[in-house]
Amino acid sequence: MDYNKVFCEISKSLESYHDNGKVASYIPELKKVAPIKFGVHLCTVTGENYQFGDSEEKFSIQSICKVLSLTLAFEIEQEDLWKRVGVEPSGNPFNSLVQLEYDEGIPRNPFINAGAIVVADVLVSKLENPKRDFLDFVRKLSGNNTINYSERIAQSEKSKGHRNAALCNLMKSFGNIENNIHEVIEFYFDLCSIEMTCEELARTFLFLANYGKDPISGNQIVSSSKSKRINAVMQLCGLYDEAGEFSFKVGLPGKSGVGGGIAVVHPGKYSMVVWSPRLNKKGNSNKGMQFLEEFTSYTESSIF
Repeated sequence: MDYNKVFCEISKSLESYHDNGKVASYIPELKKVAPIKFGVHLCTVTGENYQFGDSEEKFSIQSICKVLSLTLAFEIEQEDLWKRVGVEPSGNPFNSLVQLEYDEGIPRNPFINAGAIVVADVLVSKLENPKRDFLDFVRKLSGNNTINYSERIAQSEKSKGHRNAALCNLMKSFGNIENNIHEVIEFYFDLCSIEMTCEELARTFLFLANYGKDPISGNQIVSSSKSKRINAVMQLCGLYDEAGEFSFKVGLPGKSGVGGGIAVVHPGKYSMVVWSPRLNKKGNSNKGMQFLEEFTSYTESSIF
């Protein structure tokens, strides 16, 4: 299929689309991003690449990194990980304290903030140098050794990260955080600060479209069984309390970030990233969701 032609057709159909979303403002550095940016990149498991718009411009991947940290923690910690974090949709905002209190410090899933903080705690416990080792893992997946954290964005998040600190403290009180709170939170902010292009991020997610094996390098990143489970959690929880809406309209496992990116995979076929910074009230890219809905309808490529 000529996906470049499909991208152009959908882009034309969206010319009259009124995007009333807003760029994330609670992280000061993200407020500076031009709201009109829009990029798409698709990688097939057979090595083809298709792109559109601002696909080669770096953006803050934010919570999309949670799929990658989960992958590494799942490989290290095996099934014990799931004693500390669940796999159910939250039905509440991604930074809810109320739900965490009700669930006695066990986050509903690894993609809400509390769950990702538990995953960060696992990595702090298991990795010799968490910040370096995680970045090495991302670089290996992407095939790009220039990918890096953004100190500027990490510091911006730290300056406004009081609720995340509260989540971490609450879980510590229930015994679900093993390490020093400040070390865990700082590592979590670093994870979210990574900057990548649509192309780099789509390449990074390709192993999840190929049953755990990187089709380019030939490396088995995780087993097929673990790849299935990671994709399942993305399907159920990847867009926070809008995951059901996303499944209904798009029909692909996906993960969003408040930097405006959405990464999706179609197992056996492709990985794809859409970037548009304006967010809806749930914290997901407005235009990104609309584009993906039209894309899976146009190409008849939902997993359902």
